[in-house]
Amino acid sequence: MTDFNSIDNELDLLKTKLIQQLSFIYNEVELTTSYEQLSDELIQLMRLEKNCCTPVAYQNHWSQQDVIMITYGDTLVKEDEKPLVTLQHFIDQYLKKSVNSIHILPFFPYSSDDGFSVIDYSSVNESLGGWQEIQAIAKDRRLMSDLVINHCSSRSAWFDNFIKGEGIGHDYFFTASPEDDLSDVVRPRTSDLLRETETGNGTQYVWCTFSHDQVDFDFRNPEVLKSFVSIIRLYLDMGVKIFRFDAVAFLWKKLNSSSINLPETHEVIRLLRTLLEHAQSDAVIITETNIPNSQNLTYFGNANEAHAIYNFSLPPLLINTLVTGDCLYLKRWLMSMPPSQDGTTYFNFIASHDGIGLRPAEGLLNDDELNILVETMQTFGGKVSWRSTESGHQKPYEINIALYDALKGTTKGPDEFGLQRFICAHAIMFALEGIPGVYIHSLLGTQNDYEKVENTQQNRSINRHRWDYEQLQKNLADSHNHHAIVLSSLKNLLDIRIKQPAFHPNATQFTLHLGLQLFGFWRQSKDRKQSIFCISNVTDQEITLAIHDLNLVMTDQWIDLITGDELTMQQESFVLQPYQTLWIANRIY
Repeated sequence: MTDFNSIDNELDLLKTKLIQQLSFIYNEVELTTSYEQLSDELIQLMRLEKNCCTPVAYQNHWSQQDVIMITYGDTLVKEDEKPLVTLQHFIDQYLKKSVNSIHILPFFPYSSDDGFSVIDYSSVNESLGGWQEIQAIAKDRRLMSDLVINHCSSRSAWFDNFIKGEGIGHDYFFTASPEDDLSDVVRPRTSDLLRETETGNGTQYVWCTFSHDQVDFDFRNPEVLKSFVSIIRLYLDMGVKIFRFDAVAFLWKKLNSSSINLPETHEVIRLLRTLLEHAQSDAVIITETNIPNSQNLTYFGNANEAHAIYNFSLPPLLINTLVTGDCLYLKRWLMSMPPSQDGTTYFNFIASHDGIGLRPAEGLLNDDELNILVETMQTFGGKVSWRSTESGHQKPYEINIALYDALKGTTKGPDEFGLQRFICAHAIMFALEGIPGVYIHSLLGTQNDYEKVENTQQNRSINRHRWDYEQLQKNLADSHNHHAIVLSSLKNLLDIRIKQPAFHPNATQFTLHLGLQLFGFWRQSKDRKQSIFCISNVTDQEITLAIHDLNLVMTDQWIDLITGDELTMQQESFVLQPYQTLWIANRIY
């Protein structure tokens, strides 16, 4: 029997919290409605009147079994088959239990930026399939979806109404004047910030953080917030469990400010989390904030904002380590990272649909190191995307390259250790505190797609290859093919990882001091029964490690989980081959 008094009490508490959050967000905005009325509308849009969950604070909605594969809906194509159906066939045939979560990059109708310029948030791109195919994937895996919340397509119905000056969306977009002082605005592009647009209300200048096809929302208008609450409710209904808040750092704009990481932005995220976790207690928010590390960490809030944050500093630091053979900067960064509180965690990745972001390495790698990294990646066929600094200078913003090619050599040039270096990178990432996200092109060892770059004239296309599925299957059936070797090797590591309690995303982690050629850290399960020493040779030379350097308790039986080799009482050292990783554990699960 439903306890309506309990539901009413929960709703009263929720409403009180929403009013507090709304009053902070709109403190400097003149609203035509009260905070109380607006909170009621948000509760109704999320359908919480009769189905309101009480979230448990500091609860982890993940375990060591969580691994997220990142992919576009049409990365795999087969004649006469919807790409989302082909994707599900690949997942079922090749991934099985190795990966339990799928991040399908924007699968909505779009006009540019490979999906991140959304025309319609409520439908699935017909060229991929429909909601039925999305729900089929969500039935067996945790589904992660993008909430492209900062901007939409200039071809959307909302922006059409903005141009007409009437209808839903006519007041959804942020405008400014060319006469305004916008010199402090921080953004990742070199294009003009303002787009001149003729509308039914005269000439307007629309704010465009990324491109003139990606027009920014004005969240000072609560109707924009209400629209996104409706979108979140729809995605929940369609099976989405993990929400990636795309480019959310730029959400709130304010003249005479940097318009990035503003307090109102953080409060909007907290408000959306409040609504989301009351609708579905195990839903998760991951913020995508490609910014310097110290700023990125603020999106945890007080364990009341993002459940997880993208660990953007990891890709440039780990790649730098493996191409230089020196883990100094990676080690320093790892030692500085605060342990995530229960209820929060890191989202680790080393490759994605975007490039290797360099802003998150600012303050961690010096200019000389960054320049060497950029030059090395260019030697391996990579492209560089640029941004304008506050002073008007051009700085590298990201390196665009397939990870398999990024690790084909060192600063000395290409060598024969590319495959080993590539596997080593993933062995490190899979073992770190947090949830691992692995790009489908990393699982497949896909290389630079120069033809796609030529066709699209977009640097990011280099790492967005589209596979003919039948050809891919032939490659994966050949055990000597590097694509098959990569998939088999990474799946083996994942199959080991998902069984180990010490690899829980919130298990204890300490950095080991083994010099600069061996990168190591120690993980311990939350019940303290399992310890794993994770040690990687990050050089192209054999390295000897003395066992006493690890301070192992030799009353325990220790084994390398990757090779299955046992340590003996008489053994005094290990010899690690170039780019070899050891996961030395005192218990096997």
